[in-house]
Amino acid sequence: MRCFVFIALWWLAGCGLYAQSEQLARNFFDQGEYEKALKVYQKLYEENPANPVYFNGVVSSNQQMENFEEAERLLMERLNRSANNPSILIELGHNFELQNDEARSTRFYDEALQSIEGRPNYAYSIARGFEQYNLLEYAAKAYERAMEMSTDRNYNLQLARIYGEQGKIEEMFSNYLDLIEDDMKFYGIANREFNRYISEDPQSEANIIFRKLLLKRLQEEPQLLYNEMLSWLFIQQKDFDKAFAQERAIFKRGENSLQGILNLAVLAREAKEYETSKEIISYAIEESPSRTFNLQARHFLLKIELEIAGKSDLAKVEEDFKTLLDEYGYNMETLDIQIDYANFMAFRQDRNEDAITLLKNSADITPDNFNLAKVKMALADILVVQEKFNEALIYYSQIQNLVKNDVISQDARFKVAKTSYYKGDFKWAKTQLDILKSSTSQLIANDAMELSLLISDNSLEDSTQTALKKYAKADLLAFQKKNPEAIQALDSILVNHKGEKIEDEALLSQAKLYEEEQNFEKAEKNYLQIIDSFNDDILSDNAHYFLAELYANQLQDPDKAKSLYEQIIFNFADSIYFVEARKKYRMLRGDTIE
Repeated sequence: MRCFVFIALWWLAGCGLYAQSEQLARNFFDQGEYEKALKVYQKLYEENPANPVYFNGVVSSNQQMENFEEAERLLMERLNRSANNPSILIELGHNFELQNDEARSTRFYDEALQSIEGRPNYAYSIARGFEQYNLLEYAAKAYERAMEMSTDRNYNLQLARIYGEQGKIEEMFSNYLDLIEDDMKFYGIANREFNRYISEDPQSEANIIFRKLLLKRLQEEPQLLYNEMLSWLFIQQKDFDKAFAQERAIFKRGENSLQGILNLAVLAREAKEYETSKEIISYAIEESPSRTFNLQARHFLLKIELEIAGKSDLAKVEEDFKTLLDEYGYNMETLDIQIDYANFMAFRQDRNEDAITLLKNSADITPDNFNLAKVKMALADILVVQEKFNEALIYYSQIQNLVKNDVISQDARFKVAKTSYYKGDFKWAKTQLDILKSSTSQLIANDAMELSLLISDNSLEDSTQTALKKYAKADLLAFQKKNPEAIQALDSILVNHKGEKIEDEALLSQAKLYEEEQNFEKAEKNYLQIIDSFNDDILSDNAHYFLAELYANQLQDPDKAKSLYEQIIFNFADSIYFVEARKKYRMLRGDTIE
């Protein structure tokens, strides 16, 4: 037994020494000290000639030292002992390629490729050998030949990757489609690759190739997969009407699930394609026999109407709310609709008391804490609109006790801070905000940090906080949806507190309000003023990004948008808008998005 333990310890010690020596050799090689690397690898190889790592180390070190004849001798010796191992043939080819001997390198590469005829099992290792030296054409041929010889072999994944590296876009797309056609488990991998090449531009080469390929396959062999991929492609291009045509086809041929159509309606709404979204959801309502689904879909339709409604449309929206609630009743099933209706009355019709009455009745029928918290949140928000701050604070505090571990609790705490800020209690507001900086919700944490910085920056120079109080009042007017009054209040700050810390904040807030009021030229002027006068301040990246978005989406000036996105990339690397700016810059430049 003792003898066995001694042998085991001796063997483990030997393995440890080999590992250390191999690491030493690798370090020498990586640092360009090839002579030292060669000496260590030679010693390891002499002691263990069967180890391929040591052999390759000796060959590579010789090649780096341009001892090509010695490398050839070692490779030929190994080749003769291994019955023409194809991997050694590739290594020999590479050895001649390093000497710029194209004829001899090609001969060995071709011989390695030819060996697949008699050894199809070697195809993968041969292809990987070629890939090691970036011989993609040979690697692709290896995989292709193996698949020709046996239909049981599937190298579509490897071939798709190689075709992508070669820039053979159509072949790459085709292979990925073959993969997911055979086995949907590859869908995630394929979709990630599609995302690297497909952009919002329907005229880009990759988009055109993919669309034609899918349409051709759909004609030759109608499969839902191709409808689904076409829908996905059109969504990337924001061609929601074309995606809708595909989703209708899927619905009619599939399992009668409307989920895809519902998802598409949501995406169209998020892209502000409101009319298309309404058309899609209206179709879903017509097709669904489900009472619950119809309620949800009609509620969704109402939300779209609310987003696009002008003053002349409010009576129609009011009637639609009443119709829906009369039909389905004031119960838990319609709780979210009741909350939206209350917000509509308070924020769009200035009917605060009616909204509060509705919400108090809703609270009475709500049995669980989570939904009760949602009702109380809406109630507190309306009390803030009425400037009944102390009552609102009570409700926000109750929410934190009702749902202690939910994000809605953190949202309520943020609103406690915001309400304290509105009423001018900046010290208490900052205390709450500093706690929320570590919120699990990144959005709340960012908002808390921004408001905390605003209070700090504008309390240092002005102990009376006069400008900050005016700014908080303007902020409250904006929350109350009194945009013209808020704009006027910010104008007063810009005139009477010019040169103070608050100026850039006032310009930015006013610009956002101008955008809401569709006054894009005035918004542009504000953003430019921030960029010109406050380019070294904290809001400069915000101004660059918002102005870029304004040029891209409203003012239809893509060149100016591209220039601003580019400035964010080069001058604001730590900005929260950096990733989006880079993506949109590349899109405008026509790059393949990776």
